[in-house]
Amino acid sequence: MKTGNELLRIKDLHTGFRIQDTYYDAVDHVSLTLRKNEVLAIVGESGCGKSTLASSIIGLHDHEKVRIQGEILYNDKNIATMSEDELNKIRGVEISMIFQDPLSALNPLMRIGDQIEEGLTYHTNLTKSEGKKYVLELLHQVGITDSKRVAKQFPHQLSGGMRQRVMIAIAIACKPQIIIADEPTTALDVTIQSQILDLLLSLKNETNSGILLITHDLGVVAEVADRVAVMYAGEIIEEAPVEKLFKNPKHPYTRSLFHSVPQMNSHNGRLNVIQGIVPSLIHLPRNGCRFASRIPWIPEEAHEENPVLHEISPGHFVRCTCWKHFYLS
Repeated sequence: MKTGNELLRIKDLHTGFRIQDTYYDAVDHVSLTLRKNEVLAIVGESGCGKSTLASSIIGLHDHEKVRIQGEILYNDKNIATMSEDELNKIRGVEISMIFQDPLSALNPLMRIGDQIEEGLTYHTNLTKSEGKKYVLELLHQVGITDSKRVAKQFPHQLSGGMRQRVMIAIAIACKPQIIIADEPTTALDVTIQSQILDLLLSLKNETNSGILLITHDLGVVAEVADRVAVMYAGEIIEEAPVEKLFKNPKHPYTRSLFHSVPQMNSHNGRLNVIQGIVPSLIHLPRNGCRFASRIPWIPEEAHEENPVLHEISPGHFVRCTCWKHFYLS
């Protein structure tokens, strides 16, 4: 049931990529809720399905190659079944996305100012002069001081960090209700990273919007997230409020992630790594605990045959029962 505080509800989402004549789910049985004035972080190593989940929400998959099943409910409408015309009415104005690779997301043949203004022209009633003035304000907000010069430049003339800031300016231009931020600070130095995160949080508080933050940076998660969902091999394997997860992670994968973060006070100089690799889509086990092969010292009977999310404390969910038997090898 939808609550008054709910912005987005994902119910049993499957996103499958067609390989030859078979679909393989990169997002598998995912259910999540994003609330107003909340940052929900999605974390996990590369290949776990984070970016695929983001693209599914905003409707960017090629439906001839990708099959989406389940529900992505926004304003009581299922985004997963919307037409392109319906999606265009909400993309950029009600739901926006900060892409991981700004060079491929920006139009190489358009000036920066024109690219930011394009969305404003489509979604707002600003006059030409008002739009150009607002573009300069947006560039300044994301830390670009020489906004007039940058507005006249093309993407290839900017550094990676500058392009990322332009992407953020485009995403926040219409003050959307939902911002999907896919690794928004990857190409930025520490000073600008902090500035951008503060900007996103300020917009969230101003408009009561929700941010879906996709990242592998646990430091960023600790700083800005309210809740965290940990993904592994297409599944949500743990979900909890950020303080609870950082103080008391339970799933073997979550604990392994935290253990692999470099420690300043480490005396042996060794970097802890997670044994094995994420299985490919084709070879991904669809039954049993998907992390079992990477923790071979845990007995088979400790895993569930069909692992489900268990609420082990209020708001704290963990998939499978293997967490009860896990210790770091």
